[in-house]
Amino acid sequence: MTPAALIDMATSAALVILSIALLLTVVRIVRGPTLADRVLGLDMLVAVAIGMIAVIALRSGFTLYIDIAIALGLVGFLATIAFARFILARGLNPEAEGGRGAVAAVARKPAVSGAKAGKKAQGKGRKGKG
Repeated sequence: MTPAALIDMATSAALVILSIALLLTVVRIVRGPTLADRVLGLDMLVAVAIGMIAVIALRSGFTLYIDIAIALGLVGFLATIAFARFILARGLNPEAEGGRGAVAAVARKPAVSGAKAGKKAQGKGRKGKG
C-alpha cells in the first residue's frame, strides 16, 4: 500500500467519523435540556468543524484551510466565553442552589410550617411584640 493511498483512506475514515460526531452534536444542541448544554454543544460543534477543516486541508493540500481553522478556533473560543458570561449574568447557572438554578432559588420562599405559624400568631397578640 502506497503512502498516498493510506492517507486517502485515513482521511476518508476521519471525515466519516467527524460527520457522525457533527450529527450527534447537532442532536445534543437541539435536545439539550439546559442552556449550558446547548452552549457546550456549540463549542463541540466548533471543535468538530475545526477537525473537518484540518482533514480537508490535509486531503487537498491547501494550507490556507489551516489558517481558516485557526481563525475559527479563536472565534469559537470567544463565543463560548461570551455565552458563559451571558449565562452567569442572567442567573441561569444550573449548578447554583443545588442544581435548580439561581432564578428558581430566588423565586422560592421557604414555607412556614403549621407549628411555626401558630407561634407567630400567638406572639402578635402579646403586648410589647410586634
